[in-house]
This record gives sequence, C-alpha cells and structure tokens, in this order.
Amino acid sequence: MKKIAVACLVMVLVTLAYGSGQEEGEVIKLRYAHMNSPESVAGKQAVYFAEMVKEKTGGEIIVEVYPSSQLGTIQEQAEMVSNGTVAFHHNTMAGIGSLYPDYAVLDTPFLYKSVDHLMRVTDVNSPVMKKLNDGAIAERNIRNIYNFFFGARQLTTNKAVYTPADLKGMKIRAIPFPIYMTAVEGMGAIATPIDWSEVPTALATGAADGQENPVGVIYANKLFDIQSHMMVTSHIMGAECVVMNEAVWKSLTESQKKAVMEAAEETAEWATAKTIESEQADIEKLKEVGMTVITADNGLQIDAFRESVTALVRERFDDKYGDLYSIIDTIK
Repeated sequence: MKKIAVACLVMVLVTLAYGSGQEEGEVIKLRYAHMNSPESVAGKQAVYFAEMVKEKTGGEIIVEVYPSSQLGTIQEQAEMVSNGTVAFHHNTMAGIGSLYPDYAVLDTPFLYKSVDHLMRVTDVNSPVMKKLNDGAIAERNIRNIYNFFFGARQLTTNKAVYTPADLKGMKIRAIPFPIYMTAVEGMGAIATPIDWSEVPTALATGAADGQENPVGVIYANKLFDIQSHMMVTSHIMGAECVVMNEAVWKSLTESQKKAVMEAAEETAEWATAKTIESEQADIEKLKEVGMTVITADNGLQIDAFRESVTALVRERFDDKYGDLYSIIDTIK
C-alpha cells in the first residue's frame, strides 16, 4: 500500500508541473517559473534553455516560461518547484536556501576570488554542489540541473555612499533570506525585506531608501528612474541556481534526461558569457541615462565594506556553514 501511495503522489506532482494535460504519445509541456524580466539575461536564458530542450528532444518536451513573477513571489515559486506545481525554477542560491538552507552558503558576501572561481564552486559536479544536490533531492524533491553567473550585486540609493557609516539609518531592500539580510546589515544599513515584485513601488514611495542587485537587473528594470546613485561594491558575486522537480525528472526517459542536461550545460555557458559581456556595457548605459556610478576610483571604500560585512557573516554563519566553507576553500 505504501508503494502504491508513493507512486500516486509522484503522478500527481508530475501532472501539476505540466502546462496542460498529458496523454501517452502527446508532447510533454513543462512550466518554468521565475522572477526576472524577459529582457534580462536571466530572463533570456530561460527562453534559451526552453529552445535547447525542444531542439534536443526533437519537440518531445516543450518548456513554457513564465517570467516576471507571473505565478507568484520568489518564495512561492521556490515552493512550487518543490511541490511539483512547476517543473523548473531559477532563484538565487539563498532563495533556493528557503527550501534547503545550506544552499545559502553559496551567496556568502565576498566569498569568491573571481567569476571563474564562482563557476568552479557552483559547477553541478563540484564537491560542494554534489553534497548540496543530494540533500535537496532527498529532503525537498528538487534537483539542481545547472547554474549560471548572475552578476555581482551593487548598491543603489538616492545619495552618494562611500563607507558603511554613510548607510546608517537607511532602509535598504534585502532579499528576504538571512544571508542577504546579513549582507545589508553588515554594510551599515537597516535591512528591509521586500519581495522583488514590490521593489519599484517601495523605492518610489520611500518604504525603502535603496536596494542591491546586479547591474543587469538594475538596468533592465529601469531602477535608474527612481534611484540616482549606484555604488559598485560587488559585495555578492552570485550564480543563479536552476532547479527541476525531482518527480518530473524521474518521469523522463533516459534519452530525455540526457537531452535536458545537454541543454542545461549549453545554457549555463551561454548565460554566463552573456552576463560577463553585458555587465560593463550596462554600467555605461546607466551612466548615459544619468545615474551616478561610484567606484573605488571615486573614493568608494570597498575594504571597509568587506571588513564590516565579513565580520557579521562569520559571527552569524560560521557555526552553520563552517564545514561547507572548508570544502569551498579547497576549490581553487
């Protein structure tokens, strides 16, 4: 009876993830939900992945992409891929950490030496990713299929900021997960948890004085219309984590699984290259539309932010993530 119940549950989860009902021999339609705008690299890579899956499966699998939080908040979307309402979802590592907390370690501020180091650590076959993936599959029914460089996170406000002291008393929007709240507090501000879908309104009304995000997100979402300054702190170098519902994965044939993973690998490479290419271009575009960009060359004291943030992160997370930090340290 237990085996029958488990089998029935798997079938229910697989059915929920489909964009439409599926009969034997019909095309498989799978939902992919995310928060980003279609114009952003993160948004475009989801479409690229869908195209690659269609191509590599000969049209057997169609991935239907739902951008811009159409299906819910980032937290709700994370739960959706876990419970099978959607098949695919991408989020920050800390966002996936809402499902399996140890993923949040990968969004630790000032953790990586370079983009190459970040991508080696977050490669799905790295020791740390294998450990995280095994746990997430067992506990939350999600499988990490690829990761891509999302950009370095920068701070925006309506005034010039040079040191953590300049942020005292300011409400800075933070992704509502502990590692991001800690990063903002470590920078000297009041961390204000707001879902991404509500950020533009919060900035326009003064519910938040600023926010932090990669340059591509800042430009694609026209935050320059409501924020005058961007500080190039690069406090978190992040990879987006693309996960798939495990029950859906298990429902695929071996050839379909192989095709999905080939599409995943190609998409990760494409998206990472596009992000690197676009970051500097987007900084120049922000300058062109009138945003003041402050860097270390203009007096931004990055070492002061690194020292302040790292101290608070270590205080709060060393006991929790110490073993994982040790694994990451071995990846050069």
